[in-house]
Amino acid sequence: MTLQQQITEDMKNAMRAKDSARLLTIRMLTAALKQKEVDERVVLTDADVLAIVDKLVKQRRDSVAAFEKAARPDLVEKEQAEIGILSAYLPKALTDAEIVDEIAKTIAALGVDGPQGMGKVMADLKPRLAGRVDMTRVSGLVKAALTA
Repeated sequence: MTLQQQITEDMKNAMRAKDSARLLTIRMLTAALKQKEVDERVVLTDADVLAIVDKLVKQRRDSVAAFEKAARPDLVEKEQAEIGILSAYLPKALTDAEIVDEIAKTIAALGVDGPQGMGKVMADLKPRLAGRVDMTRVSGLVKAALTA
């Protein structure tokens, strides 16, 4: 079963359970997936679906920060609930040690030394780590590893 099929099944289950918050979030995700399919005229792979889910989670985290700053706990709670629902579709997050290990392996495999090789390292890491870790965090760790 593909990830998109799993999302559709979860939407049906949320309808049956009359779980309106979960249903609303999954419908929003489904709409984002359909939009991508229509805009680019492609059939989405699991990697594409993960990228969209990751993007939506990032948007929710940004919203949480903004709502906390504006003292809106009701909206913070709603966004955090959506993050929880969407995060269920993402693979298990990597620990810092695992990220550093992946970076070290990639740098060794590419034979890169110095900050000028950062683009090559990031290009190699991005497809392998997508959805499992925030890439801005990886970028900082790669930069630190290459300048050390």
